[in-house]
Amino acid sequence: MKNSLEKETRERWGDTEAFKESKRRTGSYSPEQVQAIQEELDTIESRFAALLEAGAAPQDPAATEMAEEARQHIDRWYYPCPPAMHVALAEMYVMDPRFRAHYDDRRAGLAEFVAEAIRANAGV
Repeated sequence: MKNSLEKETRERWGDTEAFKESKRRTGSYSPEQVQAIQEELDTIESRFAALLEAGAAPQDPAATEMAEEARQHIDRWYYPCPPAMHVALAEMYVMDPRFRAHYDDRRAGLAEFVAEAIRANAGV
């Protein structure tokens, strides 16, 4: 599965500057850094899920702050991620069944909540 996802990623985005920058950055990370990055992402996703569980709206300041934190996570560890690019990723989170399942397995409705929070954070 991982190899087919890597192949798909390379085919879809291999010629983009974001892909090249992500490969450059991630190629230098130690196993400890990779684990810390994953733990940071898990914390972000858990906090999104807690907001949804608490009944927050995606447009609430706490949700848009989480969206900004998620955007900054990508920007810091992978590639420059301006708000418009983050909105495009949000569309993938809800349209691609694999991404939707990733979020919705954590909490039903989380993919749409995260996407809406990202859109609200970007002002769209």
